[in-house]
Amino acid sequence: MEEVPIEQQPGDSKALKKKTTKAERRALQEAQRAAKPEGSKTQAAASGVNAVNANPGKVPKVTPSKKDSSSVAASEKRGSDRQPDKDRKKDVPHPRMQFDDENRVEKAKKRSVMKRTEARSRVELFRHLPQYEHGTRLPDLESRFFQLDPIHPAVYKVGARYLAGDISGGNARCIAMLQAFQESIRDYSTPPEKSLIRDLTTKINGYVSFLIECRPLSISMGNAIRFLKTRINKLALNLSESEAKASILLDIDRFINEKIILADKVIVKHAVTKIRDGDVLLTYGSSSAVEMILLHAHELGKQFQVVIVDSRPKLEGQMLLRRLVRQGISCTYTHINAVSYVMLEVTRVLLGASSVLSNGTVYSRVGTASVAMVAHQFRIPVLICCEAYKFHERVQLDSICSNELGDPDAIARVSGRTEINYLEGWTNSENLQLLNLIYDATPSEYVSMIITDYGMIPPTSVPVIVREYQREHLWT
Repeated sequence: MEEVPIEQQPGDSKALKKKTTKAERRALQEAQRAAKPEGSKTQAAASGVNAVNANPGKVPKVTPSKKDSSSVAASEKRGSDRQPDKDRKKDVPHPRMQFDDENRVEKAKKRSVMKRTEARSRVELFRHLPQYEHGTRLPDLESRFFQLDPIHPAVYKVGARYLAGDISGGNARCIAMLQAFQESIRDYSTPPEKSLIRDLTTKINGYVSFLIECRPLSISMGNAIRFLKTRINKLALNLSESEAKASILLDIDRFINEKIILADKVIVKHAVTKIRDGDVLLTYGSSSAVEMILLHAHELGKQFQVVIVDSRPKLEGQMLLRRLVRQGISCTYTHINAVSYVMLEVTRVLLGASSVLSNGTVYSRVGTASVAMVAHQFRIPVLICCEAYKFHERVQLDSICSNELGDPDAIARVSGRTEINYLEGWTNSENLQLLNLIYDATPSEYVSMIITDYGMIPPTSVPVIVREYQREHLWT
């Protein structure tokens, strides 16, 4: 901008006000705003020009203040320290990462422990969930065992069993993970010039990252990991390494005993009071808590019948059927497509859960929502048996945004019927995609009661359990 000469005596501010128009002052302000992003030098020059225009007889001396220089130095220091923190956070992928984001997927591949091949024929609606070729993952993991230096053998063994499907069920998976962490902590030794709290937390993060690659974590496993990290961070600084390790191992044992084993016993004690002679109890799939309830009620001499509803591809109800029949319990077995027919004779429905969310939604094995809705239509009470450590403050309204995808080949085959091969080679068809969902979400209006180790509550009281559980001692 061309400068307009102004004739005035030094210190004559009145003359400046008279001869500088409003348009000129506005243009000067716009020039100052445009010069600000260019750096501190431009800002200092602009401020000097303003001072000269305001008082030509006095040239201001621009010197950086100590406060500004110290703040700049501190910000640069924070910036330099922040980068390693970001890199460390990248080492642990989020268990609910959106896999339809190509950039995040590429970053996850670079830090991945296993070489994985994405499934080709995927349902477009569920592209935000991970799905890989199941046939090659386990052999690749076994071949790279000696290359996984940061992974403890106990954690590797559990991850391989997750990948092979040998361990299923929320309680079984959580106990196996915690016991593997115990083995790794027993063998742990703090490196020189490092803190046990920080280094052990980093180790646990690496193990969790490996387990996520084998199979996405369940909500109960996430709560257990949060508890373990909290106990590690709360260790007293004056403890020796052996004392700190003993304290952590004791906390893990206490969590398993109190929050899983004893919690199941309390649930059984409450649920048995709801079973009367002559009842016909329906259950879906195979829940460890429901199985304990049925066995204990049979031991008490109560006369009842059990209807086991099952579904492909896992057919978990068959294993439950064998165990109950072996104990002398009268059972009926059917598939889920006949649930509306057998519901005519049912008096109560007992279901397990992978998690209960804060809005009362029950997150459980796929098909649970269908059974609960049919029971609600027939005005039959639906009782959910779930431990309090599986409760979560998250809210979920559907089973699309957050879920887990199983092997699609599992629903293309029929167990024990090799002659049924109509879908063989289905991956070569561009117009066919198979979807094998693992979980679904049951709305709270279809649940009559939730039986927990804190007592029997309606779905509307779930936030109270979440609040009291957190306040008690676990991770707050």
